[in-house]
Amino acid sequence: MSRSSQQAPAVRSYRRAFVVLGILCLGLFGAATAYLLRDTSLGAPAGDALVAVASTAPPMVADAGVPSVPSATSGASPIQTPRPTRTALPTATSTTTRRAASARTLRPPPRYTPSPTAAPSPTSVALPPAATGAANRMVIGNSVLGRPLEVTQFGNGPLELMIIAGIHGGTEVNTIELADQLGEYLSSHPEIVPPNVTLWMLRALNPDGEAKGRVWSARGNENGVDLNRNFPALWEADWDRGGCWDYMRLTSGPEPGSEPETQALMRFLLTHHVDALINYHSSALGIFAGGQPPDPESSRLAQRIGDISEYPYPPIDTGCSYSGQLIDWASDHGIAAIDVELSNELDTDFEQNLAILAAFLAWQPERQ
Repeated sequence: MSRSSQQAPAVRSYRRAFVVLGILCLGLFGAATAYLLRDTSLGAPAGDALVAVASTAPPMVADAGVPSVPSATSGASPIQTPRPTRTALPTATSTTTRRAASARTLRPPPRYTPSPTAAPSPTSVALPPAATGAANRMVIGNSVLGRPLEVTQFGNGPLELMIIAGIHGGTEVNTIELADQLGEYLSSHPEIVPPNVTLWMLRALNPDGEAKGRVWSARGNENGVDLNRNFPALWEADWDRGGCWDYMRLTSGPEPGSEPETQALMRFLLTHHVDALINYHSSALGIFAGGQPPDPESSRLAQRIGDISEYPYPPIDTGCSYSGQLIDWASDHGIAAIDVELSNELDTDFEQNLAILAAFLAWQPERQ
């Protein structure tokens, strides 16, 4: 048998094997192509899908429009929470006269006399001077839960002025932050206080509310009392809520001056014969003068602060009726008193309030 005839069957076997192998390769290639085409038709890969979901998910929003507290995790960058959307105020007008409580329930404001059995006197609990150099600090009383009401003194002159913040606790915490900023500035620049002036700073009249944080219930004290409705001036057991803050039900207390925070502040103001005060609030309504109608000295102080600031005076009238107010009680006792409302619930308006501080320190009463 020739060599060519012997190789023929082997060649045919190889050819058949190559054909079969080729068919298998074509089959595998086709299957792979079909699989890839099918996967592409499903859309973006899983990783991109997760990114897309994350980018369209709504941001976490704190309850009741209150900014979230940044995470305390070490090294984590604080999350910038969007500012709460402000609800447009009712159609408002400016007026120098605030709406008093209903005439059918009004009665002459009772005169407050410090009780000999009340909490400790304003000077009974002295604190060490602040590390930054404040002249003196003292506890003038305590909150419902026993938190101290701390007052800081700057200067030592016969004309006594006072700045009060935090009457509405955590809902107006930017007023407390402003008081802290002003206190730090005064401690670093004690020379700005004139020699004839003593300035008292009460950073938080409602420390229990401050401790609750930015929640609606933090507006009242621990008894659920709106302290700025608790003073013995046109006090009412309840009031018309129209045009007023009414996100939750607070009371004015069981009787005028019932709350320990109210009592401590009244006692301090009368004991020290304070001549004028600024009570900080937020937000946006402007400057209110004490008295209904406003007394001349409170009006003069309000006009002066309005002239050098962007806060409106006369203030915006939303139709709210005012009863049991600190500045009205102060006016009844011969103290020039104003409410100053910051521009919003978050910012301290520090630069603007430095100008207000300078004007307040330069203010002189005209009455004898």
